[in-house]
Amino acid sequence: MEFDGGWDSRAVLVDGWVERRPRRPEVGAQLRREARLMPWLAPQLPLPVPVTGVVSDEPLIVRHRLVPGSELTEPASHHGRALGEFLRALHGVSATDAVLHGLPPQAHTRSERAADIHRFRTEVVPLLPAAHRDSARTLLDAAAELPTDTVVHGDLGPEHVLADEETLSGIIDFGDAQVGDAAIDLAWALFGTPPEFADAVARTYGVTARLRARALIWHRLGPWHEVIHGLDIDDPAVIEDGLAGVLARLC
Repeated sequence: MEFDGGWDSRAVLVDGWVERRPRRPEVGAQLRREARLMPWLAPQLPLPVPVTGVVSDEPLIVRHRLVPGSELTEPASHHGRALGEFLRALHGVSATDAVLHGLPPQAHTRSERAADIHRFRTEVVPLLPAAHRDSARTLLDAAAELPTDTVVHGDLGPEHVLADEETLSGIIDFGDAQVGDAAIDLAWALFGTPPEFADAVARTYGVTARLRARALIWHRLGPWHEVIHGLDIDDPAVIEDGLAGVLARLC
């Protein structure tokens, strides 16, 4: 069984194991970092996560046991409390120790962020209506100043939050984990979910006004990545959908 394709790796289910192969050569280093990081990180977290290991070097194949559950489609307050507890634990992990176990350091995060913002300025802003370009540049200026001091998942959305009938059953896809801004992991949870879920996350985690403001910046940046992906694969439909999201969140 093959899972729906991610941008970075191809995943298939084999006898209860999820086997992943890089779609591009540069993704190999990311998969190897996960294989170092996750066995160390998993015991510190209150929900199941993929514990990845390398099973073949040539070709590169990593695998982990299937994390049970399915995509969270009806977020409720009890799910929000569980996610708040998970994020509080994740963000409390020592960044220094995480880097020693394979997590990309602050300098890598800053470099990647600067590269993303450069592409946003030069490739996405020109595609926006002229009346929205100043507010778009203001958003990018704010994003450039966000902190890089916390162990984060880096791509937390409904497709990576799993639930069974009653509870959250796991968090998957740590390919974008980094030493970054805690607020990035709260963007979808606070601004893309029903109020009862978002409120439960905020109360359980202890979200401050400043953290909420930073999470809103990350929420507004989400569709910019879709535009860049559409440009990279030369897909006008993806680009159009991403631009619509950029404009909707700028307002």
